[in-house]
Amino acid sequence: MKNKQITIEQAKEFFCDGMTVMVGGFMAVGTPPHLVTALFDSGVKDLTLITNDTALVNIGLGPLIVNGRVKKVIASHIGTNPETGRRMISGEMEVQLIPQGTLAERIRCAGAGLGGFLTPTGVGTMVEEGKEKKMINGREYLLELPLYADLALIQAHKADTFGNLTYHLSARNFNPLIALAADTTFVEPDEIVPVGSLDPDHIVTPGAIIDYLIVK
Repeated sequence: MKNKQITIEQAKEFFCDGMTVMVGGFMAVGTPPHLVTALFDSGVKDLTLITNDTALVNIGLGPLIVNGRVKKVIASHIGTNPETGRRMISGEMEVQLIPQGTLAERIRCAGAGLGGFLTPTGVGTMVEEGKEKKMINGREYLLELPLYADLALIQAHKADTFGNLTYHLSARNFNPLIALAADTTFVEPDEIVPVGSLDPDHIVTPGAIIDYLIVK
């Protein structure tokens, strides 16, 4: 069985300019702090971030935004980080805002290998610009396409050495979806335990889709 445990320094070897990175979390709850710090410390730039939000200026993904490392953000809201809004308005950074449920489903579609899904959310608003529309039973729907990433950075509560994961309360949020939708998935668990230690009924993310576990 592959040894999935690596150090934070080894994780940095996978970071490169211009990559697309999905990051779990909601207002930095469930965001892997050491992995995000490593991403920042590596000096990579021109990143595309796919995430629910950009947290605060000095928390979570905020420092990446403030220091100009990000060229594009795909998120459901940015109001808690004024620097994201400032850079969007000035044209320094592209921001694509997506309704939260649509964002989650686009990520899920990528993980499930689906070509997209139809939703009425956004019909008749700026959300529909540039998107294909379908009329079904007299109701209009937008065709939303999957969202993929090069890397997924997620936080878990417990992981066994194979990569089976549990989450703690609301820190679960986007992490299970994001784990499925990237070429390579890194996990920062609070604790790593032997295989067989986790109750199978408590495992949310199966180890088969996890590539690396960060050893602190």
